Amino acid sequence: MTRPSTAKSTRFKTYLQKVGSGEHTSQGMSREEAADAMALMLHQDATPAQIGAFLIAHRIRRPEPQELAGMLDTYRELGPVLKSPKNAIAPICFGMPFDGRTRTAPIYPLTVLVLLAALQPVVLQGGDRMPIKYGVTTIELFKALGLDLSGLHLRSVEEGFKRHGFALIHQPEHFPIAESLVGYREELGKRPPVASLELLWTPHQGPHILVSGFVHPPTESRAWDALRQAGETDLVTVKGLEGGTDLPIGRACITATMKEGRVERLILHPRDHGCHAKDVEWQDLDTWTVQARQALGNQGPLSTALRWNAGSYLWFCGMADDIQAGLKQAEALLEGGAALSILHQLCTWRSENAIW
Repeated sequence: MTRPSTAKSTRFKTYLQKVGSGEHTSQGMSREEAADAMALMLHQDATPAQIGAFLIAHRIRRPEPQELAGMLDTYRELGPVLKSPKNAIAPICFGMPFDGRTRTAPIYPLTVLVLLAALQPVVLQGGDRMPIKYGVTTIELFKALGLDLSGLHLRSVEEGFKRHGFALIHQPEHFPIAESLVGYREELGKRPPVASLELLWTPHQGPHILVSGFVHPPTESRAWDALRQAGETDLVTVKGLEGGTDLPIGRACITATMKEGRVERLILHPRDHGCHAKDVEWQDLDTWTVQARQALGNQGPLSTALRWNAGSYLWFCGMADDIQAGLKQAEALLEGGAALSILHQLCTWRSENAIW
């Protein structure tokens, strides 16, 4: 049984009719309509039947760039907000699938520590394990390194960002109305358009570099267009491991940068920089923890991938003149223990914020 119709659910029905009318009669929503549709879903003003129908119909038809921009408007309006201190270095903000990783060993938590050691601020966002992959999550990976970022009030996250240049927005705690849509992923058995939105959204407002992962080329082109409409001016798109932002070392890295509306394709070849190897497979959290700590000392099976990722992102951020300089800088930070030192600093800060 569904709830009785209300004025808001009746309004939502018009959006459902636009996206669910079939290949030849389906219409795109305007940016304003898409923003309203997302708000109605987040506030549960649409009925469960309407929300499920909308998400699967929108997935089949694929969201248009102006629709993604509108959905992004709503996330920016209703979601948590982070702002950098005055005169601070613009952060790099990573957009990756919220449903985690299951096939390849994640590198990004370690990359974050190297970037922080180079004084480059970083913003991440994610949730708990969720459909459809139920892969290992950002918050689990940091906890395995001894840094438990759960249970923090948003004020504490903001303070940590000001002090250390690092923030993780945890959806269940900091954006609970977005968490209300997670159950639909299980019911539908497919990633809904919200999963595309998660690659484009960052809670940070103000100048930043946004890195968005993708798998299929049409996803990348939609991201460029949607983010251009949404006012993002400094963007990196990455065909990363499992649709995330980790650069592979087992193949060429397909990336692109967009600055002030101009897109430049960059194909990076790890072989050209002595970083070619097989991408390490995911086994389990215990194995990854050992490998990750080894890599932070520039040793072990993840060390090559970490140097490649950290060096590349140091270059993307403008912290290095070219990719080779970035690789040398990353290696020096790892060899000197700077990344491990940052981890210890963050763990100390977290222990001081044990209670909300």
